[in-house]
Amino acid sequence: MGTELTTREYAELLAFIKNRIRAAQYQALKAVNSELIELCWDIGALIVERQKGDTWGKSVVEKLSQDLQREFPGIKGFSPSGLWRMKMFYQTYRDKPKLAPLVREIGWTHNIIIMEKCKDDAEREFYLRMTARCGWSKTALIEQIESRAYEKSLLSQTNFSGTLPEPLRDQAKLTVKPQYIFDFLDLGEEHTESEIKQALAQRLERFLSEMGGLFTFVGSRYPLKVSDREFFIDLLLYHRLLRCLVAIDLNVGEFQPEFVGRMQFYLAALNDLVRLPEENPSIGIILCKSKDKTIVEYALRDSTKPIGVAEYRVSAKLPRELEGQLPGPEQIGRLLETP
Repeated sequence: MGTELTTREYAELLAFIKNRIRAAQYQALKAVNSELIELCWDIGALIVERQKGDTWGKSVVEKLSQDLQREFPGIKGFSPSGLWRMKMFYQTYRDKPKLAPLVREIGWTHNIIIMEKCKDDAEREFYLRMTARCGWSKTALIEQIESRAYEKSLLSQTNFSGTLPEPLRDQAKLTVKPQYIFDFLDLGEEHTESEIKQALAQRLERFLSEMGGLFTFVGSRYPLKVSDREFFIDLLLYHRLLRCLVAIDLNVGEFQPEFVGRMQFYLAALNDLVRLPEENPSIGIILCKSKDKTIVEYALRDSTKPIGVAEYRVSAKLPRELEGQLPGPEQIGRLLETP
């Protein structure tokens, strides 16, 4: 007669089986999704092929839609507009060998959103890759597009590619905007560091919303005791999706290279003294009133800790002037391919 499992052994067995079931469900879902995308691709290709020379047009697609819906009443997507989307889907990606494999990695609804809301191939590639890597829901994808995550990712300055493991770096890049708007603080353009720190601490909900919505507040002037000295981090947050501490260093003036050294010190101390074993490496965000892009690049180049540098404003001016800094098509391509 075998011995009975202990409570811990049973819990481990149950957890293993549950994870195995979830993995099988995920693989099955991926297979179904891949087949669905192939189906939409093939239908789109057939419509394009049959329409060559304008031998048949809109009326045939409408009749085809009626017959397909009658034959397959439980399958959505065969409306006239659905069939035209399949045609557009095929036409959009048929001559794009770089993008065509990517559309098979995400759902049909996500593909439609990206195809219809993005203006060029580089932007589509960004959202295709990020949706596959980050597992964005339909709502999250729309929010990312409407908040101009693509443009912001090109303008933001971080060293995450060389300092974070691959599963984290893409999502981490999205946590650092090129510019934050703190117009809810009721401060003039001239203000001291203590004034803005106090104002942010008093309006935490608005501040966390502007930071991106996935942050929780840990503390302001967070103390770090190293040897017999005490140091204070301006603001300490926790990012729920990245599962890591995020140190905010706030400066009312222009970015200075020495800010990076100070942040590296904070992150090293947080990782050793505060971070829990199951949490990911801490991240730093240096906020400045202004920054020189080249100086930031040099300051971050040899940094070994994950740090991002961004500007902040206390007025609600839209950062449209940043659009002139967008890189050209070739540079965009290189950025998107960077792991």
